[in-house]
Amino acid sequence: MPRMRDSLPSRRSPPDETERMAVSQLADFQRDFTAALFGEIADDSPMARIARQAGFDVYRNSVMVACVDALAASYPSVAQLVGDDWFRDAAAIFVRQRLPLAGAMARYGEGFADFLAGFEPARELPYLSGVAQLDRLWTEAHLAADAPVLDAGALGDLSPGQLAAAVLVPHPAARWATFAELPVYTIWRRHREGLSPGDDLSWQGESALLVRPAGRVSWQALERDAATFMSGCAEGRPFVDIVDALPEPPADGSAGPGQWLPMLVAAGAFTRIEGAGR
Repeated sequence: MPRMRDSLPSRRSPPDETERMAVSQLADFQRDFTAALFGEIADDSPMARIARQAGFDVYRNSVMVACVDALAASYPSVAQLVGDDWFRDAAAIFVRQRLPLAGAMARYGEGFADFLAGFEPARELPYLSGVAQLDRLWTEAHLAADAPVLDAGALGDLSPGQLAAAVLVPHPAARWATFAELPVYTIWRRHREGLSPGDDLSWQGESALLVRPAGRVSWQALERDAATFMSGCAEGRPFVDIVDALPEPPADGSAGPGQWLPMLVAAGAFTRIEGAGR
């Protein structure tokens, strides 16, 4: 009598024709079902008959409302800037283009900033897509993996040669962005902190850093060179290579690495040092 495990098909056996057909049919059903949610299916399709049932409208509306609500929760600064009606109308258009691909709705909305950048009604608000980008970075920082924060004195323990070879690894929750021409960070920060937008904006570019060193996302303005440095660190480049490629700081040294690097470390932007003989 054969053993039970000998009578079972190998897990590595390729799927037979019946299994392949079942998988293909399921994929077709899911595609047609998704299309039917927003009326994008041929009238003679079998799914069209299901979509015409009254109960399907309830499901369609529930999906749309859930997606729009998820976007409103993830992009609160955008919603405050444009108002609820404008936001929900724009969000509904986005949802029709990009339904959720996973069950975790807290992560839904990737690409919304790019959508707003090309959204004709938002043309008069050129900073809106940048505000959406910062809202998204907040969510990413909030949901990022936990990791230790680099000790504030770690760099001081390195010799000049070790520092030159050091690779500073950004913390998994660290996010940064540069906006070349607009005060996006100031606009975003004032909305996040419940402050008046004000009319004293300096219409010039800004950079920003978002971190979560102790379970809560915080943010601060960033020198543009510091943001460039962070990007170099994320690429795994040694300290000296990144710094040597930066523009020369002002003669008074007010914006050099000696000023902003300790700030980055103290903010919790890094998790560890690699290289440098460590």
